[in-house]
Amino acid sequence: MTVALMIVGGCALAGCAAGPPVPPAAPSRVIEAPTASARPSPRASVGAKGRDQVDIYAADRPGMLSPVVKGFRSLVYVPNSESGTVDVIDPETYRIVRHFTVGALPQHVVPSWDLKTLWVNNNRGNSLTPIDPRTGRPGRPVPVEDPYNLYFSPDGTYALVMAERNNQLDLRDPHSMKLLRSLSLPCRGINHGDFTADGSVFLASCEFSGDLVVLDWRTPSVIRHIHLGHMSMPQDVKLSPDGTVFYIADMERHGVWLVDAATYKVMRFLPTGRGAHGLYVSRDSRHLYVSNRGEGSVSIVSFAKRKVVDVWRIPGGGSPDMGGVSADGTKLWLSGRYHGVVYVFDTRDGRVVRTIRVGAGPHGLCVYPQPGRYSLGHTGVFR
Repeated sequence: MTVALMIVGGCALAGCAAGPPVPPAAPSRVIEAPTASARPSPRASVGAKGRDQVDIYAADRPGMLSPVVKGFRSLVYVPNSESGTVDVIDPETYRIVRHFTVGALPQHVVPSWDLKTLWVNNNRGNSLTPIDPRTGRPGRPVPVEDPYNLYFSPDGTYALVMAERNNQLDLRDPHSMKLLRSLSLPCRGINHGDFTADGSVFLASCEFSGDLVVLDWRTPSVIRHIHLGHMSMPQDVKLSPDGTVFYIADMERHGVWLVDAATYKVMRFLPTGRGAHGLYVSRDSRHLYVSNRGEGSVSIVSFAKRKVVDVWRIPGGGSPDMGGVSADGTKLWLSGRYHGVVYVFDTRDGRVVRTIRVGAGPHGLCVYPQPGRYSLGHTGVFR
């Protein structure tokens, strides 16, 4: 979101200390998801008793790099929203190895569906800057209106641009970024999302109106509209490994909502910490890392128990925002939105092992490459 709106949201945080009662879902209209001849299927992993269990992140284990990315140098790409620049960090030395200017208000660095390109979302600059991950060097910007965030359909046919200020989802060609179709939305500030296990439905958050929208991206059309309440500011969205529950961070309610992935009904609210913002899955699919931007902490949520089992705190406080998990799963990289830094957590003990100075307003940093067969977008959602 824009700097002005972030300040407003930050002020609102002060009056929201407790988790609220769960409001009822408010569906607008319901349609059946269309059938398709080929849908991405969730991977199965072998459970402790030898039975196959659904795990949509089974292809994201350490070492499971696609042949497409195996020759790419491991780097961390940091978009500095207020500086209009990108810093590139070597994760081995923790040093900035490249720095370049992009369009105005870069928000996220997003891996393409085919894993071959990284896209810098220049929100106010109305462009996407491609980066060649083989070299870490930027290419010529592509004109795209209002690219706050970027996702890709599970079959790779569409790039889904989250046009935040225009309140619409733009479906574009995933390579040329030519506009194909647009879907106006009954909410304000679409920003993050995730797909159901079979890939047929996209659940997205709208931060400025406190809503969730459930979308059939093929039609495209709105399946359901869920209002979380006027005190909500939903942010990042992640599906549980078993594909049954969507977790949605809420920056003003200070926790995450749990929404049934089959019925789209709100199940309950789980308090995590002030300014809950980014959501990241551990490499073993056991835990969800929740960055609490308003209090400088990361809450560890157990998927099995559906509760917070640990909290990692930044010494002296901070503003952990968006980022990703290292390819081997031992590090969690998060931008420090209001402190001009990047935090590196050791996922084995929760310690902050490095704080790296970068440009102003660092936001959706991308750790790349990561394991996975293809990218669904954002700062790295892989299947």
